[in-house]
Amino acid sequence: MKLTLGFSPCPNDTFIFDALVHHKIDTEGLEFEVIFADVEQLNKWAFQRKLDITKLSYNAFTHCVHDYALLDSGSALGRNCGPLLIKQPNTILTKESKIAIPGKYTTANMLLGIAYPEYQNKVELLFSEIENKVLEGRIDAGLIIHENRFTYQEKGLSKVKDLGEFWEEETGLPIPLGGIVVKRELPLATFHKINRVLRKSVEYAFENPNSSADYVKFHAQEMGKEIADAHIALYVNNYSISLGEQGRKAVELLFEKSGREFNSIYI
Repeated sequence: MKLTLGFSPCPNDTFIFDALVHHKIDTEGLEFEVIFADVEQLNKWAFQRKLDITKLSYNAFTHCVHDYALLDSGSALGRNCGPLLIKQPNTILTKESKIAIPGKYTTANMLLGIAYPEYQNKVELLFSEIENKVLEGRIDAGLIIHENRFTYQEKGLSKVKDLGEFWEEETGLPIPLGGIVVKRELPLATFHKINRVLRKSVEYAFENPNSSADYVKFHAQEMGKEIADAHIALYVNNYSISLGEQGRKAVELLFEKSGREFNSIYI
C-alpha cells in the first residue's frame, strides 16, 4: 500500500522520518510518497485533504480534525521550545505595530493571539524570512520558530516573550506545536500500522542518531550541523515516541482553547 506523506525539510522531521522513508525498519508493507513543504503549506493542504499522512500545526489540526486523526507518535511537543516574539532593542510595540507571523494556522500564531490579543496588524511570512525582515526594519516584531531561536541574539535582536514559557506558566503542560495526522477514511488497521511504523522510525532515530545525518544535512540546506543538532534536540524527545498522559492533556487543552467543536482527536 502506497501512501502520500507530507513533512517539512526541517531537521526534526527528517530525523524522525529517515528510517521509515529509507526502509531502515520494517514498514509492514507500507510504501510512502514523500512530499516536502513548509509547515503552513502543509496546514493548507490538510484543509484540502490532499495527503494521506501529514505533519501539521496543532492549531491547524483544530480546523480539520473531522478529516484527520492524530497519531500517538511523531509530535513536536515539549518544554522550552515554544515560538519567540522578537524585535529590535529600541522598538516600542503598540497595538498598531506590524507583527510578522509564520502562518495564520500555525500554533505560534494561536499562542500570540492568546498572549497578546491586541496585536491584530499581522503579516504572514515564510518562517525563514521573519528574522531578516525585523533586522531590516520592515516589520516591528516577528514571531520566530525553528532554528531562528538559535540565531536571533547573535544578530542583535531582543526577545519580547517566549510564548512556550507563557503556555507552560499558564497551564503547567508542555507546548504542543505540531503532530502527525492520518486521514480518517483509511482503514483502522492501516492507521494502527502507520503508528507502529512511525514509532519504530522515531525509536530507530534515537538509537542510531548518526544514521540520518546525510538526509538531515541534505534538506537542511545552509544550516550548519551544530544548529541542526540543536534543532533536533529541542523538538524531538520522548513525546515524539509517544504523547503519553501529559502530551494528550496538552493537546486536548489546546483544542479547548481554540473554541472549536470536536468529537475525537484520535481514532
